[in-house]
Amino acid sequence: MWTRSKIAVHLPVSYFALGVGTLALSFAAMYIRWAQAPGVITGFYRLFLSTLILLPFLGLRRGITRSRASWSNVLAPTLSGMCMAANFALWNTSLFHTTVANASILGNITPLWVGLAAWWLFHEHLKGGFWIGLLMIFLGVILITSGGSFLHPRLGTGDILALSSSIFSAAYLLIMGWGRQRLDSLTYVWINGASATIWMLVIALVLKYPLAGFPPQTWIVFIAAAIVTQIIGYTAISYSLGKLPASVVSPTLNLQPVLTILLAIPLLKELPSAIQTLGCLIVLGGVYLINHSYRQRAASAIG
Repeated sequence: MWTRSKIAVHLPVSYFALGVGTLALSFAAMYIRWAQAPGVITGFYRLFLSTLILLPFLGLRRGITRSRASWSNVLAPTLSGMCMAANFALWNTSLFHTTVANASILGNITPLWVGLAAWWLFHEHLKGGFWIGLLMIFLGVILITSGGSFLHPRLGTGDILALSSSIFSAAYLLIMGWGRQRLDSLTYVWINGASATIWMLVIALVLKYPLAGFPPQTWIVFIAAAIVTQIIGYTAISYSLGKLPASVVSPTLNLQPVLTILLAIPLLKELPSAIQTLGCLIVLGGVYLINHSYRQRAASAIG
């Protein structure tokens, strides 16, 4: 049961973690472009290296014991790892067939699937502010995706791959929201990453991608992606999902394409159009409404 003291302590920290995670994940597209390797391979090493780096700090057995060890505790991060691998494989590949902006935006249309699942499957009551904010997000997404050609939208192969990845991203968030009630964030992230690593390796072997022979610059990018986007990004998101519902975390993660577009200005020398800038502002407004709706719902629960 929510209390005023719990809300006062948990919400600021949870939103801070959510912000850090969102910023860290916004660098993902940059690393994939800089790696000069197949998207699936970049995803594999991002997961594999992060799993190795976290292992010495994990205290895995202690974390599972503290969380009442059972197969159901391990099942959630294992399943979410499968969804993460599918999401990475589709989205990373899409970046080589469409623009960074399009891939980032279409790959983050997860609030639609998360919101509908929370409402239909889990009977979560979502107020009008949530749906208005969600509509604003999608209006902003349309404007950003149009890139100045609002009347002539086109979905190419890369766009379809990115859109498909959003379904697995939504499944990942929903499963993590359930699993984080049983495991601490670091333990969950490690098991999830180990599961995703295995599945990414299977995908790479099936597609016959090389696992070695890359230049030093590529290995540096692999390590940076593992530390920034995987360890920092997903640990922060995992923590926030232990305190906030997926229907709030998922829409907030739509700030990723906005931040990606902003980061692309100095890092990739890509300037957004006026329509894309307007779309970014609308997305920001939608995220604010959704989070404001949640804070009102949390406050009413103790009222």
